[in-house]
Amino acid sequence: MIALGGAIGTGLFYGSGTTIKLVGPGISLSYIIGGIAIFFIMRALGEMSVDEPVSGSFSHYAYRYWGEFAGFFSGWNYWFCYVVVSMAELSVVGVYINYWLPSVPTWLSALAFLVLITLVNLINVKAFGEFEFWFSLIKVVAIVAMILFGLFIIFFGLGNNGQPIGLSNLWAHGGYLPNGLWGLLLSLVIVMFSFGGVELIGITAGEADNPKESIPKAINQVVWRILLFYVGALLVLTIIYPWNLVGTTGSPFVEIFSKIGIPAAAGILNVVVLTAALSTYNSGLYSNGRMLHSLALQGSAPKMFARLSKAGAPVNGVLFSSALTLIAVVLNFLVPGKVFLYLMSVATIAAIFNWAMILMTHLKFRRAKQEIGTEKDLAFKLPLYPISNYVTLVFLAMVVVLMAYIPDMAYSLYIGPIWILILYVGYKLRGPLK
Repeated sequence: MIALGGAIGTGLFYGSGTTIKLVGPGISLSYIIGGIAIFFIMRALGEMSVDEPVSGSFSHYAYRYWGEFAGFFSGWNYWFCYVVVSMAELSVVGVYINYWLPSVPTWLSALAFLVLITLVNLINVKAFGEFEFWFSLIKVVAIVAMILFGLFIIFFGLGNNGQPIGLSNLWAHGGYLPNGLWGLLLSLVIVMFSFGGVELIGITAGEADNPKESIPKAINQVVWRILLFYVGALLVLTIIYPWNLVGTTGSPFVEIFSKIGIPAAAGILNVVVLTAALSTYNSGLYSNGRMLHSLALQGSAPKMFARLSKAGAPVNGVLFSSALTLIAVVLNFLVPGKVFLYLMSVATIAAIFNWAMILMTHLKFRRAKQEIGTEKDLAFKLPLYPISNYVTLVFLAMVVVLMAYIPDMAYSLYIGPIWILILYVGYKLRGPLK
C-alpha cells in the first residue's frame, strides 16, 4: 500500500492530461514501456533490500558498495527528489479544493494540508501506516470502480442515454498514435514522473516485520498492479472521451465524467484525486524523515536528524522536510496554476538520478557478492542481470535527452548538473568520515 500510495498520485490523476496531449490514446502503450523499466529498477532494489533490509536503503547500499560520495549523493538526492515531489503534490491540492470552493486561494489549501500531514508523521510509524493504508485503499478502490464504471459506459451506454460509446475514440481522431513515434517518446518523460514513488518499498525494509517475505511479495505485486491501474484507467479514459478534447487545467478523470453528464461521479472522483495527492505527500514526508535519519547515522547529515522521538519517529527530519515544502505554498501564492509542471520536471530529473544510482549500485553489489562467493545465496535475484541494468540505464538516459524537447521541462537539465555540483561541494565541506 505504501508503494501504491507513492506511485498512484498526481502523475496519474493530474499529469495524465498533459501526457494525453502528447501521445493521444497511445498513452496506455507509454505506461507499458515505462512500467518495464520500473520493473527492472524495483527488482534490482528488491535484491539488495531482501539481502540486507535497512531503513534508508538507497543511501546505505551506495555507501557500502560504491563509496562515501555515492552514499552521500544517493541519500541527499532522494531526499531532494521527494521534497520536490511533495511540493508538486501540494501545488495541485488547491486546484482540487477549487472544484467545490472556487473562491479559496490555492496557497491556503496547500498550507492547511501541509500542517495536517506533518502532524500525522510526527506521531509514530503506526499513525503514518494507518493513514497511508486508507489513503491508498481509497485510490485503489476508486480506480477499479472507475474502470468498471467506464466499461459500462463503453459497452452499455451508462450515462449516455443508453448509447454504447464503443471503441472508436481509440483511432477516430488521428489514430492510436496521432503524434507518431515522437509523441510516444516525449510522453515517456511525464510517464516516468508518474512512476516515482514505487521505490518507497526499499525505504520501508528496515521497519517491515518480515522483510525477506514481505519485500519480494510487495515488489512483484506492486509493479503489475500499478500497470493494471495506470494502463486500465487511461485506456478506459481515452475510449470514453476523445483524446483531443481532454484539457490540462484539472484532473482529466473529473473533467471527463463531468462533461459526459455524470456530475456525481465527477464529485466522487475529485475526492479521490485529492486523497491521491495527500497520500503521495504523506509517503514523501515519511521517506524524507527516514532518509535524513539514515544520512545522519552515516555522518552525512547533521546529528540532529539522527534523534528519534519516544515513539520512534524521526521528528527533526520530518519537521525540516515539511518546512522546505512550504516553498510550494509560496509558489502557489506567486504563480498559481504554473507550479506543477515546473516542479514535476525537477522531480523527474532527481528521480532518474535515484533510479540510475539504484541500477549502478546493484552492479557493484552483485560484483561484491561474486568476489566473496555468496552470489548463489541471493534469494531475490534481478532477472536478466546485467543486461537489464544496462538497457534500463540507456532508457533513463534517453528520457533525460527527451526532456530537452519539452519547453517547460528543459530548464531542469540545467538544474540537474548544478544540483550535482552542490552535493559534491557539500560532500567535500563535510570532510571524510572517521
